[in-house]
Amino acid sequence: MYLSALLFGLLGSFHCVGMCGPIAFMLPIDRKNKTKGFFQLLNYHLGRLFTYSLIGLLFGFLGKGFFLFGFQQQISILVGVLMIVFILFPKLLKKVNFSSKITSIVSNLKNRLGSELKNKRNDTFFTIGFLNGFLPCGLVYMAVFGALATTNIFSGSLYMFLFGVGTIPLMTSVVYLGNFTKGAFRKNIQKLLPVFVVCIGVLFILRGLGLGIPYISPVPINSEAVSTVVGCH
Repeated sequence: MYLSALLFGLLGSFHCVGMCGPIAFMLPIDRKNKTKGFFQLLNYHLGRLFTYSLIGLLFGFLGKGFFLFGFQQQISILVGVLMIVFILFPKLLKKVNFSSKITSIVSNLKNRLGSELKNKRNDTFFTIGFLNGFLPCGLVYMAVFGALATTNIFSGSLYMFLFGVGTIPLMTSVVYLGNFTKGAFRKNIQKLLPVFVVCIGVLFILRGLGLGIPYISPVPINSEAVSTVVGCH
């Protein structure tokens, strides 16, 4: 499961370049002082990772609740189905109507990002990364589905953290090289991404079915616990 989060970020970062690449490229990094520039960029990534971890913590908490009430299998299946549905029918995700309150928050985030990009304070880069992590993104939504399917707060937070780590290599390259991923290579990766998401969705469904397949579809813990109790009596 954690490997899927890392691959989500790594492959999905080709999508991120189009969405967040301009923000990364506009970072007011000191390009003359490489050491200072390195730590500035590091703070930017840490800000994004912190946001993703917070989001994962929240949805991991929800996943834990489902686990405690015995709905973890159903949630895992639902998450897998949603991943596949949104990939096969991408227009459904675009039709999701956000309330005016959410739209206002997103607008404020963009305005705050714009003002922070003009600053060069020590905390600027962390703040930019932190705000960047909250911007709406279809790929992040898919990763959130994965965090929701975890069984505790730590797992949800770690899932989203690893997703963020996966995006670092390409997002770092964009800062120094610009949007170099245009062309056939980027298009091929973007074609592979939906296939990868569908595969992950199928794995989540198999995981929820509890077919007894080691590492892929293990028997649910609750079922094992019940069997043990029955055997004792």
